[in-house]
Amino acid sequence: MDRHSSVDLSDPDLYATGDPEQVWARLRAQAPVHRTERAAGAFWSVLSHEVISQVLRDARTFSSRHGMRLDHNPAASAAAADKMLIVTDPPRHGRIRGIINSAFTPRMVRRLEENMRVTAAAALDGALAAGSCDFTEVAARLPVATICDMLGVPREDWDFMLSRTMVAFGADGGTDGMAVAEAHVEILSYYEELLELRRDDPQDDIVTALAHAEVDGVPLTDEEIFLNCDGLISGGNETTRHATVGGLLALLDNPGQWQVLRDDPGLIPSAVQEILRYTSPAMHVLRTATTDTVLGGHSIAAGDQIALWLPSGNRDEAVFAEPERFDVRRSPNRHLTFATGTHFCLGASLATTELTVLFDELTRRVDAVQPDGPVRRMRSNLIWGFESAPVTLTAR
Repeated sequence: MDRHSSVDLSDPDLYATGDPEQVWARLRAQAPVHRTERAAGAFWSVLSHEVISQVLRDARTFSSRHGMRLDHNPAASAAAADKMLIVTDPPRHGRIRGIINSAFTPRMVRRLEENMRVTAAAALDGALAAGSCDFTEVAARLPVATICDMLGVPREDWDFMLSRTMVAFGADGGTDGMAVAEAHVEILSYYEELLELRRDDPQDDIVTALAHAEVDGVPLTDEEIFLNCDGLISGGNETTRHATVGGLLALLDNPGQWQVLRDDPGLIPSAVQEILRYTSPAMHVLRTATTDTVLGGHSIAAGDQIALWLPSGNRDEAVFAEPERFDVRRSPNRHLTFATGTHFCLGASLATTELTVLFDELTRRVDAVQPDGPVRRMRSNLIWGFESAPVTLTAR
């Protein structure tokens, strides 16, 4: 047995109350590829930027269709394989991805950016008026509004979708499972109704694109459309929300960097890339070996599961100088927050724009940020995020 198997990176308590950065650093140095044996099933961990990138770029050897996260439900993953983008391999993956990309017409992109600006300004103005706030709630508003806009949800229903999304996708392990399931059902029921509307009344949105699309001459089924809507809601909500919170806290912890950004708003694009690297909200992605292979000097058997720990790759000393330092001027910044290869995040450009808009509005409107209580991390091995981040914002 691998001597490092006792370090179980799948333990959610490590991320809620532990110090994962130190664990990642030690394992990168001692065992960047290693196997963990556990009752829930053995898996390989990959922690170096180089080998993570190697796996992500080789969809033939390392498949996504057998599940994208540790401890997934095998039956659910099998049912979604080749239907839901994140658990579909090439060439079908590229065809479904192309359908979704086709929805991003110039008119839709302009509308999304205009609405992002309005939503971000309103969220920050509300927080400033309140003085003290939980910034996790402020940060949730922009990604949910953007996803709703992108999928075709009318503005009057955005608050409903925000409330349901927070329960369905923003919960920690202690939240009532029945409430999570009910929120999912409500979301999918809503999209069932929206799908019928868009079949009769096409608009510039993704539900319309999915409703009228074909893959290899065959229309997508309702199930395929719902699964991909669900994936877009989940992925689009989590990355941007937790990167926003983590970015604000990084600026709070590094007041010199906050002042640099305030003095030179032209640094916001590089600051956003550093926020994405530093916060790394997507904790791991899973791949399954399709054939016997060798990875980092270790023999991997066909069927073995490989967890790629993206935040560790984003702190790899071989790629990033002083990786634990938050630097809004960092360049180059070859972070893996959006992965790479075939499954490079579909919403990377959208998430980057959201963060750019929000931090631009933040530097325009906010003079100072002060902590207003303890920050609580999520208990999760999938999302490196925040349950609570109380702060006080002071207007400029």
